[in-house]
Amino acid sequence: MSKTRLEAFSDGVFAILITIMVLELKIPHGDDWSALRPVLPVLATYVLSFAFLGIYWNNHHHMLHAAERVNGPILWANHHLLFWLSLVPFVTGWMGENHNAPVPTAAYGAVLVMSAVSFTLLQKAILLHHGPQSRLAKAVGGNAKGKLSLALYLSSVPLAFVNQWLSDAIFVAVALLWLVPDRRLEAPHHHQHGG
Repeated sequence: MSKTRLEAFSDGVFAILITIMVLELKIPHGDDWSALRPVLPVLATYVLSFAFLGIYWNNHHHMLHAAERVNGPILWANHHLLFWLSLVPFVTGWMGENHNAPVPTAAYGAVLVMSAVSFTLLQKAILLHHGPQSRLAKAVGGNAKGKLSLALYLSSVPLAFVNQWLSDAIFVAVALLWLVPDRRLEAPHHHQHGG
């Protein structure tokens, strides 16, 4: 089964989610810098979520580029990932509007946990379909960064009830961790897409 439609559908979902998030940003009342103060928490949460979705799109792109074909389980694993990512605008808005509240922060962390879990399941479904000798299997290796991210996201949920800023720091730290390009998945086809 060709991977083209899965990629096209997924790209459409990512684009729509980012659009939904930016439409959630309320235009400030007033025309000076002080008018921005009330929307800064919402704006900061939007930037974080934009980076988060961008990282997932990059990783999804590299993983599917290294894959040669897809099957039914891969399609459903991809839908599972898109389900959790589709909740990002909801938890972004909730956390942005209630930036000192533990429950919205914990919910945001929980969506990040499930997104990381579902991405790992998608990766496993693709690896299972391609076999241990595939280019993707060689590129993925131990996936230490993925495991570290998941552990940090898991810790962000209970920490939200201790101090919400600790969870925020974790979200930013994991985003920064992933902003460093993943050479493992880029190297095998570097010449094909220039990045």
